[in-house]
Amino acid sequence: MKKKIRVGLLVDDLKASAWVHRMLERITESHYASIELVVMNGFKPRTNNSIVTKIKNNWGGITSTLIWKLLVLAQNKLIDRAECKPDAFEPKDLKHLLTGVPTMEVMPIRTKFSDHFRAEDVENIKRHEIDVLLRLGFRILRGEVLNSSKYGVWSYHHGDNAVNRGGPGGFWEAMESWPETGSILQILGEDLDNGKVLCRSYACTYDLSVSFNRNGYFWKSLSFVPRKLKELYDTGGEAFLARVESENAHPVFYSNRLYTHPTNSEYAQLVLRAVLKKIRNYYFSTFHFDQWFLMFDLSRDFSGSLWRFKKILPPKDRFWADPHVLCRDGKYFIYIEEFPYTRQKGHISLIVMNEKGEYSPPFPVLEKPYHLSYPFVFEWEDEVYMIPEASENRTVDLYKCVKFPDTWEFQMNLMEDVVAIDTTLFRSGGKWWLFTNIVENKGASSWDELFLFHSDTLYSADWIPHPLNPIVSDVKSARSAGKIFRKDGKIYRPSQNCSWHYGFGFNLCEITTLNEKEYREEVVASVKPNWDKNVI
Repeated sequence: MKKKIRVGLLVDDLKASAWVHRMLERITESHYASIELVVMNGFKPRTNNSIVTKIKNNWGGITSTLIWKLLVLAQNKLIDRAECKPDAFEPKDLKHLLTGVPTMEVMPIRTKFSDHFRAEDVENIKRHEIDVLLRLGFRILRGEVLNSSKYGVWSYHHGDNAVNRGGPGGFWEAMESWPETGSILQILGEDLDNGKVLCRSYACTYDLSVSFNRNGYFWKSLSFVPRKLKELYDTGGEAFLARVESENAHPVFYSNRLYTHPTNSEYAQLVLRAVLKKIRNYYFSTFHFDQWFLMFDLSRDFSGSLWRFKKILPPKDRFWADPHVLCRDGKYFIYIEEFPYTRQKGHISLIVMNEKGEYSPPFPVLEKPYHLSYPFVFEWEDEVYMIPEASENRTVDLYKCVKFPDTWEFQMNLMEDVVAIDTTLFRSGGKWWLFTNIVENKGASSWDELFLFHSDTLYSADWIPHPLNPIVSDVKSARSAGKIFRKDGKIYRPSQNCSWHYGFGFNLCEITTLNEKEYREEVVASVKPNWDKNVI
């Protein structure tokens, strides 16, 4: 029987945030890894002084902390104004997950910012023959402890280490309105936040809201460790390390400042700026109306000039989105998501357009008690099929058109008990390839991660996951934006750019490798909302 990956934990306490608790749950429940050692930080701040002595000795620090807490309160009340649910940072007890696991306590040698392990502690760790040490506590680790496990010390950096080293995670991105917030899992080296990257992901920044920004991408990032442990188990150490080396082959430079916790003065300026921006946004939303609409161009050749496209504007009580088109008998059958605001639930409607660009009002063709959108329509063996998004129902549903174009009959669930978004099928190499965004962890975004599955048959409930899932973990290009197509011998996948905000732009991604073991694509063209000042 194949041996599980032996994992050791570096922790400060046996209480941890909910996202860490869930990650460790996944490891303990898995077939590929087990927790075999807990290394506790033995350092505890001195607490033997009286309260009066503490106040006298640290009056400046206490005052500074009080000001900080008032600024945090101001941000929570004036800017965030809502609780994150589920809360990624809710305290959870780890003891029940670690019953029977050997525990050792170490007293690190502390310098200004770093922790060094004594030689005897490093040797003690090595005796447990740990494959992966997972850093969930301590400060910056230096020295021989970094070599005390077979595949190194793995550590999160909740930031994009190409542009943001230091911390705190998710703070500067939100308060300075960055378009995206990065996160990585790395094998630690001596250079701060410049270890060998195991995986990298990008999320849309929640503008001005530190709480919501941190909550979403911490929930997402809990999957990084289980995924990489499974990959290590499945592929073996040699192949795993070879991939890591190839993905970290180039020199890396970092030319931005080292980010640190803001001073009270910096934080006060950021909060004031955020409040003013919040007021400006409220004023804008009061006098402006945001609405999705459709655009089209009937040129026979490929048309890439967006300013030439004509608009189809919906009534003000609804929006139209996610158009998918079939062309038959000189007509364009445009299936859309129609979303009446009063109902707060989408259904699938149809617009019929002739070759002159004249079109009918939309009429419903598929409605359910739950929300429907993204009506992916396709033809196969003289039949027309649809896979509408039904993530609210936790299914991926297949429908067949039994009377074209408006009578649809449910066929089967391709997937169940899954939050799958904007599912898109593609036929290649005698297989069906299913692309879909999946929310693995409640609280994470549906915009960030694209998963790939394959099946030999269309009518299948057994879709095999790709070993590189998620094949894209980047809010700028993960989410599908329509039918995958071939042009001039190349395969293109339209994708959404959801940085800045949902639906900010879209891309064409050329799929250069697609098989059961490998997947590669690259963004070759992008569209941003620059052709019309009224488009955002």
